[in-house]
This record gives sequence, C-alpha cells and structure tokens, in this order.
Amino acid sequence: MDLKALRNAIRTTPIVDNHAHPLLKTEHQAKHSLLSIATEANGDALGDTRSSLAHIRAVNQLAGLLDTEPTWNAVESALKAKRHSQQVAGSSGDWTAWVQNCMQGIETILLDDGLDSGDETHDYAWHDQFVTSKCKRIVRIEALATDLIRRCVATMKGEEETRTVFLTILADFEREIRRCLADPEVVGFKSIICYRGGLDVPGITQVQTSAAEEELVGIMQGGEFIRLQHRALNHLFVHSTAQLIAEGISEHKKPIQFHTGLGDNDIVLTKSSPSHLQTFIADYPTVPIVILHASYPWTREAGYLAAMYPNVYADVGEVFPFISRQGQESVLKQVLELCPWSKILWSTDGHWFPETYVLATTQIRDVLETTLCDLVREGDLNEQQALQLAQGVLFTNSKKLYNLQTETTLPKPESISTTTLVNSQSANKSSTQSKRDVAKVFHETGSKWLRLVWFDYTGSTRCRVIPAKQVLKSLESGGTWTNTMAAFGLLQNDMPIPQITSTGMYRLEVDWASLRAGPAPRHLSCFSEFREPDGAETLLCPRTLLRTVVERAGTNQGLTFLLGFEIEFVVMERNRAPSAKENEKFLPLQGDDGHAWAMARVLADTGRPGSFNTVLDGELVDALAAAGIDIEQYHAESAPGQYEIVLPPLSPLEACDALVHARQIIESVAARHGFRVTLHPKPFAASCGTASHVHMSVASSSSSSSSGGDDAPPQVYEPFYAGILRHLPAVLAFTYSSPASYERMLDSFWCGGRWVMWGRQNKEAPLRQCGGEPTGTGTETGSSHWEVKCLDGLANPYFAAAALLSAGCLGVAADEPMALAALQADTALLEQLGAPEFVQRYVDVKKAEIGFLGGLEERERRQWIMERY
Repeated sequence: MDLKALRNAIRTTPIVDNHAHPLLKTEHQAKHSLLSIATEANGDALGDTRSSLAHIRAVNQLAGLLDTEPTWNAVESALKAKRHSQQVAGSSGDWTAWVQNCMQGIETILLDDGLDSGDETHDYAWHDQFVTSKCKRIVRIEALATDLIRRCVATMKGEEETRTVFLTILADFEREIRRCLADPEVVGFKSIICYRGGLDVPGITQVQTSAAEEELVGIMQGGEFIRLQHRALNHLFVHSTAQLIAEGISEHKKPIQFHTGLGDNDIVLTKSSPSHLQTFIADYPTVPIVILHASYPWTREAGYLAAMYPNVYADVGEVFPFISRQGQESVLKQVLELCPWSKILWSTDGHWFPETYVLATTQIRDVLETTLCDLVREGDLNEQQALQLAQGVLFTNSKKLYNLQTETTLPKPESISTTTLVNSQSANKSSTQSKRDVAKVFHETGSKWLRLVWFDYTGSTRCRVIPAKQVLKSLESGGTWTNTMAAFGLLQNDMPIPQITSTGMYRLEVDWASLRAGPAPRHLSCFSEFREPDGAETLLCPRTLLRTVVERAGTNQGLTFLLGFEIEFVVMERNRAPSAKENEKFLPLQGDDGHAWAMARVLADTGRPGSFNTVLDGELVDALAAAGIDIEQYHAESAPGQYEIVLPPLSPLEACDALVHARQIIESVAARHGFRVTLHPKPFAASCGTASHVHMSVASSSSSSSSGGDDAPPQVYEPFYAGILRHLPAVLAFTYSSPASYERMLDSFWCGGRWVMWGRQNKEAPLRQCGGEPTGTGTETGSSHWEVKCLDGLANPYFAAAALLSAGCLGVAADEPMALAALQADTALLEQLGAPEFVQRYVDVKKAEIGFLGGLEERERRQWIMERY
C-alpha cells in the first residue's frame, strides 16, 4: 500500500497557521537567544535544552536546509551569517530569501501581535510578502486591557473617583472590542489568562466586579503599571469579550483563543489544563473557543472538550517543534482518540525567528504522514478519509472557523496528484533541499540519467539526457541549464521557421516536483519551464502559458479545473520484408483478428510471450505505476491494433505532464518489444481514427463549500462550456493542429464530426456532458463533467488546455473559416490567452508545417507523421 495520494496531499496542502507571533526587527534580533526556536525554557534552563530530543532534531533539520554540519555551533553560525547579511550595505536579499524559504507552503498567518516584545517586532501586515494570502490579526485581550489601563492611569490628575475610572476603562475596553469585531483585519481574540493566575475562570454569575475594582485601586496607587496580573480584572475582561462576541449581530462569531498547557515557567502547570475552562465554555455556547498548543501535557482533555462542546476547537500547535517526534505522534493520536477531525486546527506558534516556522511546518507534515499512513494500513481510515483529515487540519478547518477568504482553493480529495517523486514543498524551499531530495530519488531508484523534457510547437516531445552525477553537481554548485531560443520555432525535422534566429538562450527553470521514473530503465524525467535570460517568464513556453491561464482563472473568477486525458494509440509492427518500400515501414499488428471496441477477444492472448497484450498487462502498466501514473482503465479500441488508456483527473498542468510522460512510457516500452506505437489521427482510412479526448470539470470558490472542492453549479459551468462552443473554430487551431487531424474529422466515427454542437452522452458531438443522473421524467440532472472530443495526439496538450480553459472563462465572464484564420480573427480569445506573441509564433510554426507537409504525397505524409507521432 503506497498511499501516494495521501502522502502528496500532506506534503503539498497549504497551511493556514491559526496562531503565531511576528518576527523580530533587525536591530532587536541579537537580544534573544536562538536556542528559543525549539523550547519554551528561558534563562539558565536554556543551556540544558541542547541535549533534548527536540533540539537535536531541530539542529539536524536546519543543517539540511543550510547545507552545514549537523551541530548547533555550525547551524548557529550559518543563521547569524544570514542575519548579518541583512545589515551589510543595506542588503537584505539573502535574508529575505531565507525567510521566504522558512515560510514556504504557508497560505496565511493569524498573528497575535500582543507579545511583550511588541515594539521589537514587525507589524502583522509586513508578513504578507512571505505568504500566499494576506495575514490577519489576533487581538490579545490582556494586552489591550493593559494599554487602556496604562493610558488611563497616566492621564489621571488625582481627584477622579475610583468608580469613575473603573467604568471609563470598562467602556473604553468594550468600545475597542466592538471596533475589533467590526474590523475585517481582526479574525479573533487571544487570552493568556493561563499566565495570569490560571484557567480556573469562574462562571459568569461568579465574576467579582467589586474585587476587580479593588484591584484597579491598587494599580492606581502603585505607581508605574507594567503588567495586568490581577485575577479579578482578568476574569472580567475575558468575560466581557465573550459577552460582546455573543451579543454581536454578525452571523459569523469571531473566536477566542486560550493559551493552555505548554508554556514558560510563568504558568502554574496544574492550572494550565483546559478542563478548568469547562464552566466558561458552557456559559457562552455561541462563542467559538480555540484551545491552543495541544494543551500539552493535557491533550486528551482538549480532545474531550472539542468533542463534547460544539463551540470548542483543539489546536495541536506549538508541540511542533518543542517536543520530540515520538511525543508529537502521541499528541496527534491522543487528540484523535475522541475529537472529530473537523474540530482540529494547527498552528506554528512561530515567533521572533523564521526558523520556528520552517521547523514547525516540516515536522507537522512528517508526523501527519507517519500517523495517518499507519491509521490507513491498520484499517481505521481509508485513504480518502485520511486525506480529508490532513486537508482539514492544515487548511480547511481554520479557513471555515475564521471565515477566511484565501487565494488558494483546495482540490477535491480524489483529484490529489499521486505522480510526484520529490516533495514539491521542499523542492521549492531551497536548492539545498532540492539537491537532497533529488539525490535520494536517484539513489532509491538506481537511476543513472535525467531527461529534461519539454513539449514544442509541433506537438513533439523533446529532451536532453543528463548523467546523474552532472545533475547533482549542478545542484551542488547552484548552476542552471539553458536551451536555445530557437526551440519554439523548429519543425519536426529541425528546419527553423523564418521568424526565428539562431541566437539567444533561455534559462530552464526545472520543476523538481514533476520528477518521475522512466520512460526507460534507469532514467528519470523532469519537466522544465523556459525563462528569459534575466529570469522573467515567457508565455511562449507551453507550461508557463497554461499555468498562467489557470492562475488567472482562479484569481479573477474563482475557478479551478480538473482534466483527465484518454490516450488512444495504434500498435504497429515494422515491415521487415526485403521488398518493403520506403513508404511502407509499418504494418498493422499481426494476428490481431477481429479487433473492435472493448472486445474481450482482443485480449485473449494476454500472457503469451511476444504478444502486445502481455506487454500492456505487465511491463507497461508497471512502468506507469512506477512513474506514479495510476490508470483508471484500459481497453481495445475500434481500429486494428488500437487501444485506449484512461488517466485519472488532475489539475491542468499535472494532467498535461502526466499525459506527455505516459505517452513516452507507452512508446518506450512498446519499442523495447519490437512494436511501433503511433498517434496518427487516421492511420487507416476505413477505420476509426485516434484521438486524445479530454474530460473536464469546473469548480467555483464563489459557490462551493468551505473546502472549495465542490462541483460548480449550472450557472457557472453552463456559460463555461458555452464559451468553448462559441470559440470552438478558433480553439480547433490548437486541438486539431495538423492537416492529418481533419482526415479523422468525419461523421459517424465518434470523433466530434463537423458540427459546432453539444449533447448529453452524444459521442458524435465535439462537446458532451458526461455526468448527471436520469430523473425519471426523460431529463437528466446536470454536472460540470464534460468531454471534449475534438482533440488528437498531434496537438500540444498545454496549448489545447490553455485555449479550452480560456474560451470557457470567456463564457463565464460573458454569462454566455479554417482554424488558423479563425484563431487570428478571434480577438476575445487572443486577449484571454494574454499572449499575442505566443499566438503569432504558433501560427507561424503551423503555417510552415502545413506548407512542408503539403508538398508530400498522401502515403508519404502518412508515414512521415507515423515516424514522429
């Protein structure tokens, strides 16, 4: 049981950090010990923490990120050097990049900016630059009350009555809480009453207002006021906050977070158990209450309260990285003993130093992976349930509780990719981490070569093959690879189009998260994106174009997509007869009697040595699985030697990557056994052609549940597919990209025919609605799952997907003669694609290709295409 989908979800789900503290400003960093990044201890106790398991683990992990020796002295020196770089000649580049790496994978941070060292730290909004969605504030109740009391006492003239001062402070406090309730930048409140006498807060009917007033008298008479360490006053302010939240007219109630359990030695440990809050919790059933820090060592108490009270949530932060790995696993298991996972939140409790963030996020992913995989193997959860749990704890539960509007929308659990070998989070953190991950993959798979793969404008897969030693050497030195700028202007025979030159080099941005096994033994493959020499993106790059289209759809319209390709291919044999003519290189598959769609007889010789069915059932399927491509089904297709393999739904970029790599594996495995695979759209004039149909579904954040993964409703998907129909003549320039494509475009061959139309379950339509259930009245319910049939294997799938999604987005926005000419005339589609230089380059390449192919005889052209596709 490899649980690839679960592992990948845990590694890539963005984190909503529901409780943390700001980073220190440059001039104040030296005031605080770096040892505090893995402990709550302070003072003389700090030195002893160097022999704790938590500290040792933190050192090992930071050494890996910093590429230094795994000792505290080496790590501390490297971190101080990074901090020093921030102050030298005003340069902060290295430091900024380090902070960015430390916060990689965090969607947003909810920051309690009321820590005692508040003047020494950055403003909460300063942290926006390092995360995906803007950060929000958590207002600390005690800090707010302290500030109000201090200001009031400082302005007193001596003649004011205590009662008047007391009521003034209460009124000011209530006014500030109401202001915070109305402020969209404030998403919750925080109480550290655990440090101010303990969590044994009396019930609302037992709050002693007179005792609070007496404590205020003491403050007024005591000179300088530093800290609110007065039990009755603290109880009063916490109850007042809860009452104001409960009385608020807003449907969404902002939570109160409570520090519980683990903390420095200012707390009374026996009074830090959340069980002391039970009366307070019961007093305010409509006020959400978040029990912070896993309540360690009172974790089971936190789980009990969250399970028994609908308004209570258990946060399992701070123990990452403050306790050992075994302790962290125990914490997660204990809270799950009783608590529903929909009530569990997670936070870094990051503070002062960015390393606290990266240690916490790294460790929670490690522990989630170990714990949840064990639960699945033991039968307590299935993989989809475990995947939902991980998404909930890391992202969804906090997003819902705090009513956050995040930039990222999570995919449905069933759409999580299982295809990556390298952790995409660590691949993006630093070149050092990438180096370690890539080296590990080469070692574990025994691979000796890396193929750097790209897909060009003629629909051809190209690659460079690099020895493993050179790959690791380049990663070690920080070197980059380059490629000629002519790469996107070459025909299949390397003849350049007139519009390009032989000068100029692109930089290659390697996507290590796309690293896969194959297509040949001891080979790995990885996709890369092309960049300008200065590192800027170019929309001439197919992957960059598609990624940009998808990101724009998400940002501007709240749309996300899943694509699932069908791979149709024809298996042929080489004509080895001495009399064979040059244009008769390939023959139909021999012994392929009665080949027809889904015919079981076609598979009858599975297991016979030399049979393609044996290759398909064995080595081919195994090679796809080794690459992380889990097929949904395969079956015989209609033409002689024709088969179809169905790939699972993935995000658009992942789906296109998987399609290209799967084709490479199919071609490679078949060739090793003496077969030739072709994607020619119409290899036999009297038989059905070969396509590359794509299934699509649309989700909309504006109409989905908090998980962001629900199917879009008809008011979203109907105009989306209407947009595809409206722009279909132009889109065909990408989906039917060769003159040979139109040989397949015939009626009665289930290929989409010649008509711009759609249908329900109509396989003659170029666009068909697949989902939906019969209602019993002759109609069907709707679904955003549709199939595009006018797409074949000669198309560049990145371009085809970008065009289809762009056309659909135009349809949503509007609520609404040969292909190349239609493309150039379709100004709306060109604008939506956002890259006129890409469209012009594509048209130039295709015109040159058509001109070249037009000079070939029909049989010569057919073989020429088969040799290349």
